[in-house]
Amino acid sequence: MAQTRLESARMPGAEDPAGRRGEKGGGMAGKRLKAVTGVLARQGILVAFALFLIGFALGSDRFLSADNIFSVIRASAIIGVMALGVTVVVIGGNLDLSVGSMLSFSTVLVVDLHDKIGPGPAILVTVLATLCLGAVNGVLVGVARLNSLIVTLGMLSAIQGLTLIYSGGKNVDIANPDGTWFSLFGRGYIADIPTPIVIFGLAAIVLHVAMAYTPFGRRIYATGGNPTAAVFSGIRRSRVVFSTYLISAFTVAIAAVILGSRVMGSQNNVGQGYELQVLAGVILGGTSLLGGSGTIWKTVIGVLILGFIQNGLLLLGFQYYVQWLVTWVVIILAVWLDIAAKRGRLLSPIA
Repeated sequence: MAQTRLESARMPGAEDPAGRRGEKGGGMAGKRLKAVTGVLARQGILVAFALFLIGFALGSDRFLSADNIFSVIRASAIIGVMALGVTVVVIGGNLDLSVGSMLSFSTVLVVDLHDKIGPGPAILVTVLATLCLGAVNGVLVGVARLNSLIVTLGMLSAIQGLTLIYSGGKNVDIANPDGTWFSLFGRGYIADIPTPIVIFGLAAIVLHVAMAYTPFGRRIYATGGNPTAAVFSGIRRSRVVFSTYLISAFTVAIAAVILGSRVMGSQNNVGQGYELQVLAGVILGGTSLLGGSGTIWKTVIGVLILGFIQNGLLLLGFQYYVQWLVTWVVIILAVWLDIAAKRGRLLSPIA
């Protein structure tokens, strides 16, 4: 009986140092693998971006030149400024698909009013008018509690119709593009840096500080993360959501001034499709479409990822439409990594 009890008490590897070493080695390997997958889940898009940069740099000696880098950032500034505002909306738990049509309206308005009332008043009127459009979104989503996808999708069509009514279906141009200081915003330089890049950088800094270090930013995160808990914590959800749409509209107005100054004219559908590029940049930056998480500086990176990928493909001689396929792959990868970061593994445990 004593021998039976002794044998039953023995466990596999209990007195086997080699067995213990094997289990420890396997555990360490598992921890390392989990750590690697965790890093990929959290920062995988940055790793992919670095690989893209290396590949493009090896394929084209012009890719990492200073002129090309400034050119890409300058071209990405319009989408980037708009993406900053949309990031605030998405962190707050909502969407804004109306920014493309809003850009069309604002650009047509500022260009058309330039010759009528002057560049300064034209910019002021454009900002106020765009804020009014954002306020409509804010009231319908924040106060009336309507679905943000439906509201902003409807506003996309409504604002485009408003733009056609205002312009009479015609394009608008500035009569004397070389004789106005308005060109500073899209074509000028500040300390040898293109003005659009300066505006993009300043907007990113201001919104990053507001979102990361102020009570206002914490209320937006709380509202997007758990609206019910935010309300019980004393946060006025309707005001927070309303303010996020005002911020989004204001960034669209800034982008419209840059675009109008750069082109010195505007088509009535100039912003068509921008909403998808803006949302792609936000998603690539890791901002969750479920709300409550994301950062401004990662949105900047997401926008630059799109810009450099498109530029790199063109430098390598690919057709223009190829960039849309590559962008789709990158977006799917970004969404996958976002989900993986939340569940702590790249693959679903169910699969």
